[in-house]
Amino acid sequence: MAQEQVDDLNIESQTLLITPRELKAKLPLTDSARNTVAAGRNAVRDILDHKDHRLFVVIGPCSIHDVKAAHEYADRLKALADEVSDTLLLVLRVYFEKPRTTVGWKGLINDPYMNDTFKIEDGLHIARQLLVDMAEKGLPTATEALDPITPQYLQDLITWSAIGARTTESQTHREMSSGLSSPVGFKNGTDGSLEVAINAMLSVRSQHRFLGIDIDGKTAITVTRGNPYGHVVLRGGGGKPNYDSVSVALAEQALEKAKVSTNIMVDCSHANSNKDPALQTLVLENITNQILEGNRSIVGLMVESNLRHGNQSIPADLSQLEYGVSVTDGCIGWDDTEQSLRTMAERLRHVLPQRMAAQD
Repeated sequence: MAQEQVDDLNIESQTLLITPRELKAKLPLTDSARNTVAAGRNAVRDILDHKDHRLFVVIGPCSIHDVKAAHEYADRLKALADEVSDTLLLVLRVYFEKPRTTVGWKGLINDPYMNDTFKIEDGLHIARQLLVDMAEKGLPTATEALDPITPQYLQDLITWSAIGARTTESQTHREMSSGLSSPVGFKNGTDGSLEVAINAMLSVRSQHRFLGIDIDGKTAITVTRGNPYGHVVLRGGGGKPNYDSVSVALAEQALEKAKVSTNIMVDCSHANSNKDPALQTLVLENITNQILEGNRSIVGLMVESNLRHGNQSIPADLSQLEYGVSVTDGCIGWDDTEQSLRTMAERLRHVLPQRMAAQD
């Protein structure tokens, strides 16, 4: 009597992937890249520890789909970063993975050629090479830690990591974050709830044991030390923003009550801009005013910015893609980016050192 198959009923195929060790050997960390990562992480940690008066600003395209455009954006951002470095620490947003509500393009790692060929190994090579290039330019980078396997391939090049609103509640992502080498920001829930982020912050600082992969790609029991640099990211939710002074004050109270870090980062996009990229500059202005009026909890910002304003759908003919325009969420263009950050730096240049002195 033939045995009925009970295993892998819905698996069409599996392909072995390059191991993290092999990828790192092909695209190693140069000394200059290593120095950029270490300096960037130390600077963010010092800001979170209130040893550095600056704000850190994670800024860049919603997602990376064009390496050439990413380099052009990075070159412009590096010049601006040097100009405002006494007030703002600019961290380049380099998002390779996109969570989807239903279906859609899942990012450069999953589908680097944007044609449903899903050449994931190529995507990992392209992503790691770009991160090495950015670090060699002297730009610290930030990304969203979405797939729990990916950090073994890329985390050594990341200054700051985000856990998105869809995954902040996930035990897998909380455990993974407890072992990340970078500081990590947890976004509030898509409904605006802060509780999921607070629970994540309580979890991430603790030791965890879970299944993961090691540098040779083997399944391993991973034991973490806990990550002391978890903090909240306010991104709005439930159709409402939560960056205003009242929402920030309520967040401070909730964080204090839970006895977790009261450091607050504000995401100028998503529900905080009502998904209108142009409104991000108004959020930046509002945060600047809150700090001028005495706020002490806001230490960081996130902005979705690209060479050109807006976004576009991915066309069937990829030659029709508009250069420098996002293919996911809409972004502000470079001119608005430059003007907004310069204005913020000018207005806060003499206030932030006084704020830190008052906290001491």
